[in-house]
Amino acid sequence: MKLKLLAFLALCPGALGVAQQSVPVGTEYGLVRGVAENGLTVYRGIPFAAPPVGELRWRGPQPAAKWEGVRETAKFAPDPYQGDGKGNVSEDCLYLNVWTPAKTPRDRVPVLVWIYGGGFSFGSTSTPVHDGEHLARKGVVLVSINYRVGSLGFLAHPELTAESPHHASGNYGLQDMIAGLQWVKRNIAAFGGDPDRVTIFGESAGGIAVSMLCASPEAKGLFRGAISESGGSFGPSRPTTYPGENMRRLADAERSGLAFAQKAGAASLAELRKISPDKLPAAWGSGTAWPIVDGWIVPDDQYRLYTAGKYNDVDILVGYNSDEGLSFAHEKTPAEYVDGVKKRYGPFASDLIKAYPAGTDSVPKTARDLMRDAAFGWQTWAWATLQARTGKSKVYYYYFDQHADHPPGSPEADHGTPHGMDVPYVFETLDRKDTKLTPGDWAISDTLSTYWTNFAKRGDPNGLGVPTWPQFTERNREVMHFHDHAFVGPVPSADSLQVLDRYFAWRRTPEGAAWAK
Repeated sequence: MKLKLLAFLALCPGALGVAQQSVPVGTEYGLVRGVAENGLTVYRGIPFAAPPVGELRWRGPQPAAKWEGVRETAKFAPDPYQGDGKGNVSEDCLYLNVWTPAKTPRDRVPVLVWIYGGGFSFGSTSTPVHDGEHLARKGVVLVSINYRVGSLGFLAHPELTAESPHHASGNYGLQDMIAGLQWVKRNIAAFGGDPDRVTIFGESAGGIAVSMLCASPEAKGLFRGAISESGGSFGPSRPTTYPGENMRRLADAERSGLAFAQKAGAASLAELRKISPDKLPAAWGSGTAWPIVDGWIVPDDQYRLYTAGKYNDVDILVGYNSDEGLSFAHEKTPAEYVDGVKKRYGPFASDLIKAYPAGTDSVPKTARDLMRDAAFGWQTWAWATLQARTGKSKVYYYYFDQHADHPPGSPEADHGTPHGMDVPYVFETLDRKDTKLTPGDWAISDTLSTYWTNFAKRGDPNGLGVPTWPQFTERNREVMHFHDHAFVGPVPSADSLQVLDRYFAWRRTPEGAAWAK
């Protein structure tokens, strides 16, 4: 009763006639005090699990220690350890942040939970572009969760598998997300949020993680809706990974873990846990910095799970950007492009080169779109199609194409919207990016954030002031396009996606699986 009273007073400053940030809110681990900012109460750096250090490195998140007194939450906690270790990074990183517009704990405001991107090797909640203020002011409680990245978040190793009661290792970052969502389920009501109306959303690796949580039995019941921006994980596993075919099986990941330990000079897991994080081998390219099919958190190939109806059937809103390939396609000449397609796609190379043609002396957007679709477009297409076929919940599909126009004949003339450019539009933090903005940019930003918050409130992006967004179904394959304004159109590159359909289906045959080794 005392904690409920404190929560009420914290969200209703007029009750005591004192500043909003001066009254604590009760969580399961102790009292926290936030700060008042522009009509919201903001809490930064709330622990949701114990620091994963020492013997807890490469273990699932454990309960945080309870504290006495009041914990001040005015500043972000450290970001997850990453890169060269510079900046405000630490292994002690399992914290989350809350922006709430609620005036009392009884308000039961819908909740949006943000999962950042960064290739599972980088990222943080403290990035200015991820500021939750504008979304929260549209009537949601915005929560952002830190999770472990790189090898600290995704190392698989035979000794780790052996010590796990689930006989699995490698997906610690995903377990952090689940632990954060469990904290939200148990605690968000004290901040005025509704634990029964939680929507997860993420971009890039965060969007991929959203799709994995939608397929994970361990995340069942923790959210009722999911938004994925440039995400999805529906490609088959393979030992040598490519964008869109990023997943490996536990045994392959364990072999990478053994090589990682050998490179670190560690003869055992105990020795590996004692090495300072700045002395560990670089994660990028080591095969130890991506989620895997571990048989537990990620039970199987996600395409097969969805085909069998084995997933968390929640409302989804999924899409991608028009020129994702601009950020990832590195071929400089048509010959390089053709050689790369032949190396990856084997017997399907000829059909894909016809579907995504290069120029006579350049690699234009038509060719870059193969990278876009293999990594993001087809993943979205497969997700939306499978759920429309096997699920009962609503599906909404989008294509984001907001970008500056470039003069005809210039090197940038065919450039669309690159990877990640949607994020500041969704958060309405365009002014945090160094870019030339137009009134149209701000209008599209307002439209996106309205759709996203409407979806969090009702499982449906539609509402007053925005164009009607139809559901995507097998019979009605309509997509919401964003280019200067929002309008309904067809699935982009639909014929080309069908070629990728055939490729990915072949990859799941014994012949395709053997070829990919």
